[in-house]
Amino acid sequence: MSTSTRFAVSVHVLTAIALQQGRPVPSDMIADSTNTHATVIRRILSMLNSAGITKARLGKGGGALLAKPASLITLLDIYQAVERETLFSTHRSSPNEKCMVGRNILPILAVTLNEAQSALEETLSAVSLEQIATNVIERGKTHGGLFINL
Repeated sequence: MSTSTRFAVSVHVLTAIALQQGRPVPSDMIADSTNTHATVIRRILSMLNSAGITKARLGKGGGALLAKPASLITLLDIYQAVERETLFSTHRSSPNEKCMVGRNILPILAVTLNEAQSALEETLSAVSLEQIATNVIERGKTHGGLFINL
């Protein structure tokens, strides 16, 4: 079973934009950083734009910008903007109601899955995009890599 990469790619995209300090970043340059097709980046930027996290500057020299300071954007904001599903899914079809396990498993499992989802959201709400961008800069000092001025 595969999981979505939209959240991780979105954090990457927004970190790259945040590090440009107010300069618009074209989607093809972000795609180069993420090693992802620009169409995927534009789709993610559309979701982030709809959530009020990014905005677009059109025309020559245009690109994506943060719609508000990175310090005010949490990882939970990003997660909620791009992920449509909860952390865990249950059965694709209803379990057999005649079976003791089938009849009772979903309500019991729901309690634990809801707690896990709440824990995830609580953790994500405590981390800002600004913290991620700062950590990228700090880690870059010791682990190398080029800072490509997009």
